[in-house]
Amino acid sequence: MTATLEEYVREIQSGSRPWLARAITLTESTRSDHRDQAEEILAKVLSQTGNSIRLAISGPPGVGKSSFIESFGLALTRAGKKIAVLAIDPSSPLTGGSILGDKTRMEELAKSDHCFIRPSPTSGALGGVARHTRETILLCEAAGFEIILVETVGIGQSEIMAASMTDLFIQLHQPLSGDELQGIKKGVMELADLLIITKADGETKKAAELAKNDLLRAISLTRTDEDTRPDVLLTSAHQGTGIHEAWTTIQAIVAKRKQLSLFSEKRHRQTRDWLTQEISNELESLLKSHPRFDDLLEQTYLKVDKSGEHCGRAARTLVQSLLKKI
Repeated sequence: MTATLEEYVREIQSGSRPWLARAITLTESTRSDHRDQAEEILAKVLSQTGNSIRLAISGPPGVGKSSFIESFGLALTRAGKKIAVLAIDPSSPLTGGSILGDKTRMEELAKSDHCFIRPSPTSGALGGVARHTRETILLCEAAGFEIILVETVGIGQSEIMAASMTDLFIQLHQPLSGDELQGIKKGVMELADLLIITKADGETKKAAELAKNDLLRAISLTRTDEDTRPDVLLTSAHQGTGIHEAWTTIQAIVAKRKQLSLFSEKRHRQTRDWLTQEISNELESLLKSHPRFDDLLEQTYLKVDKSGEHCGRAARTLVQSLLKKI
């Protein structure tokens, strides 16, 4: 039996994780009827959103993102916080599904009644996130989750999209991997609100301390304003050290930004960016749905291939031709 709009809204607002998962599946669907239903649900619950702290967690493969998130998440749930983990996985080129399966790597956290974990494939979306991550964040907020953790792909591609939909961007590094040299890259330093060095225990503890000093030097080169420089923290998911300090630091950053109205200003900019992106998506879908699109595209391919015409000009001619027919 098909669930009604009222059922979805009631169950989501009651905090039902199965119903929340079903609603997220609707937002990720490519079927137009599912998308329409998802938009109706979001419209009904929108007034209950916006009250969480949204955190992006990024870092290269092997840095220990899942281990850090599990340790961090368990500390929060034990303190009575409701958290949602949106684990964005690379997509399989064969099935389009998630490859890494982060939920299986956070077994203890997944057992908590105060935690909701949702793996989502990128499905070709850029920026280390899935196309409908923003909608998923809103649905989680409507379900009463206070802290939203967005675990990005973190495989070297731009993480700007993840930063553009969260309140804080947290970059993870690990000792003895050369990660500290990444700190010299201006882009990483501009995005990061907090830098966390993982695996600061045992034989790698000394290396972690050295990596922290390297990162602090790199930050001083890329952030001339001391007030905007991110903190660098040492953590160990294995020993549970540094986790409380990380949460305390995050709370302090959020409190300061709210006091200066920077928190709400960033949310407003993000809404504007989201609208602009959705307009681009809709225009692309509109053009590709035109009955002549495939034929004109093939003709343009042949023209570019034979004449060597600039692809930008050819694309502009194709789009203008289709717009005249819409």
